[in-house]
Amino acid sequence: MDRRTAIKFLGATIPTLFVGKFSAAHAYLGKAPFHPDWRSLENYQVPDWFRDAKFGIWAHWGPQCQPERGDWYARGMYQEGSDQYQYHLEKYGHPSVFGFKDVIHQWKAENWNPEELMELYKNAGAQYFMALANHHDNLDLYRSSHHRWNSVNVGPKKDLVGGWERAAKKRGLKFGVSVHAAHAWTWYETAQRSDKKGKLAGVPYDGKLTKKDGVGKWWAGYDPQELYAQNHQPSLDSTDDHTVHRQWHWDVDSGVSVPDKAYCENFKARTLELMESYRPDMVYFDDTVLPLWPISNVGLEIAADFYNKSMQTNKGKVNVVINGKILNEQQRKCLVWDIERGQSNSIEPQPWQTCTCIGSWHYDRRIYDNNQYKSAKTVIHMLIDVVSKNGNLLLSIPLRGDGSIDDKARAVVEGIGGWMTIHREAIIGTRPWRIFGEGPAQEEAPSLSVQGFNEGKGKAFTGDDVRFTTKGNVLYAFIMGTPTGKQIRIKSLGRSAPDSPVVGKIQLLGSKDRISFHQLDDALEVQIPDSFVQNDIAAVLKIT
Repeated sequence: MDRRTAIKFLGATIPTLFVGKFSAAHAYLGKAPFHPDWRSLENYQVPDWFRDAKFGIWAHWGPQCQPERGDWYARGMYQEGSDQYQYHLEKYGHPSVFGFKDVIHQWKAENWNPEELMELYKNAGAQYFMALANHHDNLDLYRSSHHRWNSVNVGPKKDLVGGWERAAKKRGLKFGVSVHAAHAWTWYETAQRSDKKGKLAGVPYDGKLTKKDGVGKWWAGYDPQELYAQNHQPSLDSTDDHTVHRQWHWDVDSGVSVPDKAYCENFKARTLELMESYRPDMVYFDDTVLPLWPISNVGLEIAADFYNKSMQTNKGKVNVVINGKILNEQQRKCLVWDIERGQSNSIEPQPWQTCTCIGSWHYDRRIYDNNQYKSAKTVIHMLIDVVSKNGNLLLSIPLRGDGSIDDKARAVVEGIGGWMTIHREAIIGTRPWRIFGEGPAQEEAPSLSVQGFNEGKGKAFTGDDVRFTTKGNVLYAFIMGTPTGKQIRIKSLGRSAPDSPVVGKIQLLGSKDRISFHQLDDALEVQIPDSFVQNDIAAVLKIT
């Protein structure tokens, strides 16, 4: 489909294209509260388990971790002159001969131990676990009857989502899946290219191969177009590597190549089967709002179906969560807003989530070698700040291509667990106070862009920064670093501060010593006992 056809498809055909699906959906969903439209989805209420959980761990792990060269490898390896392209030439050969389908073939996940990893994550205080179900590389990491390119048939020959699910539910963790494959149509367009210079200039990469080209190859009987989805004209300005970001939202005016009906319907079938087979508590969509919105209604149909089936199995109550990105005010009532690598600067009226990683989304050996992982302290400060603003933190822990966790990433997880063991009561099951905190860090907080990406741009937390959470009649005050001297001053808890509570008792979590304090007009002054061993991350005052 060329761009002109795509525009006609969008403008003239969409209203009638999905008539059958709308009718079928309403016939099926008519007996249930949710229909595939925003007005109906506004009736959604975020379940208490998500509001209580606060902290989840994500295995953003798939075949793009096999080269151990960072995120978006399956796209970057087809970008002539890029770091990943050069790496691919040296490690695997030219992408006209050895494409990403062949990287998948080499990926065996031979050292993957979901039981051991899940025990590690639970000990770190995680209340839910997220498994990658597929990425933009379009390989389903579960047993799929609608997509032959899945991890049971090729690569590891294992049901990875199934293994994660069993390990998580066995330990009482809520289970989620992240779905990214809707964008394979445009994301893989680099695979249609060829070198512009050198001895192989003009030789096409493997992105346009078809089933008939597989005779005598390891992938005989498989159609590469089911994986790459490149039997279409590229998007406008597709040769510009940055265009994919400008066209992420399916806006035909941007020149994006519009997927055909078969592609949209196949994505829907794959996703519904994933949700039916593995019964996740949570689904994360790496899309603007919902998959393929607004060129297709399949995202709304998936959401309505997910909510309705949850009601059918939970006595009329929706007990599941869908994450969406770049949501307007109405959509934040229908889905749980996810902010990628960033966070809000205020207490949000609806529960929300930030997702981030201690390194690269896909494993990058250079980050390990150069000691560039986020520290446990950085992660915990982010967790506290997010929770104080009515949010959750979903943290990706990189795994190597073979499925193992390296020693430095393990140390970060264990460091988080050490702090959470003592202080988890101030995180899990809490709610925001009337303000989220005080201190100099907020005075220089970076602005939040549409999608996120403001983490690490603000002023570092110190012992002068305070964050608050509540639970029942208890107020928790987090001191975000080592206080100067032996006294803590909290201005927001002075007697003259708005709605300041009358302080009756203060405990320092992790200490059995008696804590003395004075509630003055301008501040609450708290004395730290000499015997208390101060950690350099965050001390927590339990105030009743």
